[in-house]
Amino acid sequence: MKVAIAGAGNVGRSIAQELVDNGHQVMLIEKEPARLLPSRVPAAEWVLADACEVSSLQQANLSECDVVVAATGDDKVNLVVSLLAKTEFAVPRVVARVNRAENEWLFTEQWGIDVSVSKPRMMAALVEEAVTVGDLVRIMTFRQGAANLVEITLPPSAPYVGHPVREVPLPRDSALVAILRGKRVLVPSQDDPLEAGDELVFVCTGDVEDDVRAVILGSDSVERTRSRTS
Repeated sequence: MKVAIAGAGNVGRSIAQELVDNGHQVMLIEKEPARLLPSRVPAAEWVLADACEVSSLQQANLSECDVVVAATGDDKVNLVVSLLAKTEFAVPRVVARVNRAENEWLFTEQWGIDVSVSKPRMMAALVEEAVTVGDLVRIMTFRQGAANLVEITLPPSAPYVGHPVREVPLPRDSALVAILRGKRVLVPSQDDPLEAGDELVFVCTGDVEDDVRAVILGSDSVERTRSRTS
């Protein structure tokens, strides 16, 4: 993926480094020369520009990006960047940082925002969730860590592709709550067949995440994931 991040402060750099480490192409856009520190994330492309200016975004070829992350410390800037990314450059996915809780109600689709979050690691996970196939992505934690919202995009090799939901032996303390298929959101019934490319959204406890991964992606998927991250 090609990801543009507006704002090269601590949050922006943190997101950039994590995405670079995971093999994505990252461009950091920063208007303050003092924050233009390429040595902090040397694998990223650094651009000195105002992300609220259409001409600057045109020069940065924002329309070629798969994802834009508005990660500045100013909510007004993040809203403007998000709106421009979606309406002027048709960026498929826009993720925006919310700095002040009282502004959270503004961060909606009306401002071009697909997802609004505040923690850098969560933002990076949501960016990757758009295209990650064949792995489990933790999106959100509920109830003080008792349960997680996780997503798995099915590769063609997944063992239950073509099988109805009722045949999937999910572990205890896990539930399939939605199937995202193209632009459709399906509430899964027992007779719905799974298709390659489906995004399966589960709620489960942290203790059974590996079990869910093993069922959906195959028994060797947990070891493959661990070997990639070790």
